[in-house]
Amino acid sequence: MNHPSTRRQFLATAALAACSLSAAAPARRVGLGFSLYGMKTLPVADALRVCAEAGFHDVEFALNPGYPTEPKLLSAEQRKDLRAQLAARGLRLAALMDNLSLTVDDATHAKNLERIKVAAQLAHDLAPDAPPVLETVMGGKPAEWDKVKAQMAARLADWGRAAAAGRLTLCIKPHVGSAAHLPEHGLWLLEQVKSPAVKLAYDFSHYQLRGVDLGQSLDALLPHTRFIHVKDSVGELGKFLFVLPGEGRIDYADYFRRLKAANWSGSVCVEVSGQVFSKPGYDPVVAAKKSFAALAPAFKAAGL
Repeated sequence: MNHPSTRRQFLATAALAACSLSAAAPARRVGLGFSLYGMKTLPVADALRVCAEAGFHDVEFALNPGYPTEPKLLSAEQRKDLRAQLAARGLRLAALMDNLSLTVDDATHAKNLERIKVAAQLAHDLAPDAPPVLETVMGGKPAEWDKVKAQMAARLADWGRAAAAGRLTLCIKPHVGSAAHLPEHGLWLLEQVKSPAVKLAYDFSHYQLRGVDLGQSLDALLPHTRFIHVKDSVGELGKFLFVLPGEGRIDYADYFRRLKAANWSGSVCVEVSGQVFSKPGYDPVVAAKKSFAALAPAFKAAGL
């Protein structure tokens, strides 16, 4: 992750900083965050520095294969280092991302259950006092919903038991390109599973492309939502691109006022889509700064 000498130098001051931050920083009802899913090319220490300097309160770590925070790459000592770095930067680890699927064969499902177990351990290693949620998509294709929803519910019940055993909250995210792609799909799955360990991750960019109203979806989903992703889109269903917040059509002033009015608490975290970070010339530092600049005024105006 970092050169040993650099890490030792950083951690020489991290412990003192962590103590002062934990004592001084009040708990936030709503934090504005940035997902390191969009910072794969940066060393984690650099990514945390960029997020803190940009002004973000929270971060999300990506556990996906090939990311520097993939659990198998993190030794016990590295986990302690990360915990100290988060504290020293004054950043809350709000979420862990691992893109799993409910529409898989038995062997892959068993591997997914193990990934949830491993994520739970990492969550408690990195933030034992306030473990982050684990958020994930669910797989499948939109046209398959009626065909696969029973299997998805059964698999999700297994996910819920694994999450509960690990003292972890699992947040499932309906996705415009997946089998579960509408607010009612997420609610239906929660109703089938009835697990206190399974909640929702909300991402309006996916619902907007389906013609779903912001206010109606928030009213229905916020009581079950523990984590929020924000990004924007351009184009229409069938021919669209996800873009950075502020580059599309979402009214964040209205969005954040609604969160305030609902007295919701959690993290509102920027997710840079693979459609953005896979483009030549993508700069994660610029993306973080642009995203904060687009969101912070509306966040502050809403009193969040």
